[in-house]
Amino acid sequence: MTATVAIVGRPNVGKSTLFNRLVGKKLALVDDRPGVTRDRREGEAKLGDLEFRIIDTAGLEEATEESLLGRMRAQTEAAIADADVILFVVDARAGILPADRPFAEMVRRSGKPVILIANKAEGGSGMAGAYDAFSLGLGDPVPLSAEHGEGMADLFESLMPYFPDPNDMEDEEDDPNKPLQVAIVGRPNAGKSTLINRMVGEERLLTGPEAGITRDSISLDWEWRGRPIKLFDTAGLRKRARVEDKLEKLSVADALRAVRFAEVVVVLLDATIPFEKQDLSIVDLVEQEGRALVIGLNKWDLVADQQGLLKDLKEKATRLLPQVRGAPVVPLSGLAGSGIDPLMKAVFQVYEKWNTRIPTAKLNQWLSEALEANPPPAVSGRRIKIRYMTQVKSRPPHFAVFGNQLDALPKSYTRYLVNGLREAFDLPGTPIRVSLRMGQNPFDKERK
Repeated sequence: MTATVAIVGRPNVGKSTLFNRLVGKKLALVDDRPGVTRDRREGEAKLGDLEFRIIDTAGLEEATEESLLGRMRAQTEAAIADADVILFVVDARAGILPADRPFAEMVRRSGKPVILIANKAEGGSGMAGAYDAFSLGLGDPVPLSAEHGEGMADLFESLMPYFPDPNDMEDEEDDPNKPLQVAIVGRPNAGKSTLINRMVGEERLLTGPEAGITRDSISLDWEWRGRPIKLFDTAGLRKRARVEDKLEKLSVADALRAVRFAEVVVVLLDATIPFEKQDLSIVDLVEQEGRALVIGLNKWDLVADQQGLLKDLKEKATRLLPQVRGAPVVPLSGLAGSGIDPLMKAVFQVYEKWNTRIPTAKLNQWLSEALEANPPPAVSGRRIKIRYMTQVKSRPPHFAVFGNQLDALPKSYTRYLVNGLREAFDLPGTPIRVSLRMGQNPFDKERK
């Protein structure tokens, strides 16, 4: 989804000039007189390989709601609410004026990520004003000259976090005609082949009481409720120390490859001996590969106290598998053919969560509340500062957190953020990735 960027600031700081520079056309009227822009103006902006929707706004001024200035301000406030990122522009030649401060506080309260722009920063006097912009408390200012096109590379770097990394991008179109890749994995003799035979409605795969019958990862085309599925049956995964036979090593490697290429992985447990150490290792492997996960409790027809055991096993899953908290636990019987519909409903549910994209504005509103409830700790007397967060990709959801001293952020705090994201945005059982990125100071001499 295209990001929306709003340009705000007091009158006559060069907002419309910056708007024209980003859209590549003189769409907005520009004049030395303040207050030329009154309505919100939108355009399609391009900066480097970034493409986004840009909104030019009227200059912010104190006024009553009924007045023209008040109505212009309301239009600007609406643009701020609609934006994913705010460019707060100040005049570097004039320095920070008293009129800048209340509006800096207003954009800070919005909870949206703010990039501070020190415009008209060409020449020595302009750079001095850019240093003055630090006092607004909106982070490092980006010095530029919208009129002369200077500093646009620094603006590009500041906007980059709000756009997916081209190297991370995948073909994420959810094409209903494209088969959903589902791998069934588990320990030997968990009943994987029997389950798949019941799903496809024929004895397609060889089964029997002997463990390890399946050697190759077999793919089968199937359809569930009109949706094409490609099922992968895999060899049973034993503890690595026990795998000595060369053929079994190849079978295990083939099973691991099936996990990597799958979109959803069903880890099949034997309900009569669930959550063995190897089961936990297999779930951990699926999480490390970033696949969507469903836990299937096979041989459920052999369980006596089904209701009591299901409750107990769900609690065990939460306790033993915190890295995929909330993963669906589905009782079924491959032999009897029961539980297949609930299993497939869970498969599509986790697939949808795995594809989740969260708007940057919502993310940062949540982040602000999370930081207020539990601020990051201090290191050597300086508190770690987290500024903003954005989602860089999905499949699985991957978030980038930006701030200062993040290399000292404890792992426990990263877990706090991951658990909060899972709960706030309803991502049960989905692997969540968080990358910590520290921004660079544009005035850092070493960088230059």
